[in-house]
Amino acid sequence: MKVIIITGASSGIGYISARELALAGNKVYGAARRVEKMDSLKEYGVVPLKLDVTDEDSIRQAVETVISEQGRIDALVNNAGFGMMGPVETVSMEDARRQMEVNLFGMAAMTRAVLAQMRSQGEGRIINTSSMAGSVPIPYGAWYNISKYSVEAFSADLRMEVRPFGIKVSVIAPGPIHTQWGTIAADHLQRTTEGTVYEENAAREAEAFRFAYTSSLLPGPEKVASCICKAVLSPHPRFHYRPGPSASASVIAHRLMPSSWWDAMVCMVWKWRGDRWPFRKVPSE
Repeated sequence: MKVIIITGASSGIGYISARELALAGNKVYGAARRVEKMDSLKEYGVVPLKLDVTDEDSIRQAVETVISEQGRIDALVNNAGFGMMGPVETVSMEDARRQMEVNLFGMAAMTRAVLAQMRSQGEGRIINTSSMAGSVPIPYGAWYNISKYSVEAFSADLRMEVRPFGIKVSVIAPGPIHTQWGTIAADHLQRTTEGTVYEENAAREAEAFRFAYTSSLLPGPEKVASCICKAVLSPHPRFHYRPGPSASASVIAHRLMPSSWWDAMVCMVWKWRGDRWPFRKVPSE
């Protein structure tokens, strides 16, 4: 039996991962700000844990609770995060900082809080949820892309630092998954571009997001949860897991294509004409 903390366990990928790991016989602490949304996880043996990853006192109390009750922490799944879409010009710096605070600094603070315990045990697992967006940029996704690129770099560095102590690090970087993420991102994109020179193109991308993320052809969150379970339980976990059929293909294509080819392909996918490219010069007032 492993003692596992999963952040962002109140819905979606985190919820399913907590349930599946508990059903596999592990002691799982599902952590989130809204503990009432995890009540239904109790029937599977998951222990709801109140946690705000942007509050270091909340992090400290949550980790201390698990250690006092179980005496160890075998795995931390940093799953909490959100996606925000919008042009660099129109997204407020307050929103940009919030994106980085949750997706990167919250993950880093959680990791720091468990490392001493894992090091004293001589073993541990840290699983960080990234995204295809951590390797493949898309228009209007700058701050989300930056946060996930940062998760990739953070995890690669961490892997080398903690390996001598028996701690293994994995990254889960899914492509598009059938969840509410696309609809939420599309709504935010349209709010941040309303009444601006980006509005027309952003509306097209938002429409494409809503269509794509509600398609039955996309894998569900269970696909990502399965990779998380493998990273936690496998005796020899991989560093990178890329669930979803488009994840690996998109990363490879972006690495191999000249920048102009990649831009043209993205332009075609979102049905933008050359004179409607979203990064064209913004007319002066």
